[in-house]
Amino acid sequence: LFCTGTRPHLIAQQTFLSTLGGRKHSLGSLCIFSTAAQQRSTGDECGPEDPRDEPKHPLSDCALEHKAIKLEEQVRDLTERYRKALADSENVRRRTQKFVEDAKLFGIQSFCRDLVEVADILEKTAESAAEEAEPSNPNPTLQKIYEGLSLIEAKLQSVFAKHGLQKMSPVGDKYDPYDHEIVCHVPAEGMQPGTIALVTQDGYKLHGRTIRHALVGVAVESQE
Repeated sequence: LFCTGTRPHLIAQQTFLSTLGGRKHSLGSLCIFSTAAQQRSTGDECGPEDPRDEPKHPLSDCALEHKAIKLEEQVRDLTERYRKALADSENVRRRTQKFVEDAKLFGIQSFCRDLVEVADILEKTAESAAEEAEPSNPNPTLQKIYEGLSLIEAKLQSVFAKHGLQKMSPVGDKYDPYDHEIVCHVPAEGMQPGTIALVTQDGYKLHGRTIRHALVGVAVESQE
């Protein structure tokens, strides 16, 4: 492009080549910068995958079956515990209810034991008054006393029955150790051996429960 041989021409040629070389260096730097930026952009887009997005491996059929069996066992165990808890709760409720009912029925048991002793005294007094007021020896005062005592005794027994307290009448019955206490034996004259022939002290029951045993004499076969 340039002619050689003269100094001005040489200076111009060097200047042109220098300018051209600078442009090539700038283009090369720009190309390198562009390539690095593209690589960074590509690296950002194609970076490592998020481990959370990795597919999870499903449990095998054997593991699922084993887990289901364990859950069924837990359900059966909890169900059995629940049933036992219900049964225990029902038993406690019944015992508590029975205790309350017994407290209502037998709360006066000690009082009744003391009261039947008063009934014994009243009965013996009435019998003594009846012996004194015989037809052969009429006494209006004794007769009135006897009648009054008889009315009191009848009323007292009525009150006893109202509250579930009853006198035993064991004469002629079989001996029962839960209701009777033997104090003597008598010959079985016209009575079957083992039966009660006489009563020396009356027994009482409160709502079917013996609160005082009857003192009795039992008939036995006479030994010749």
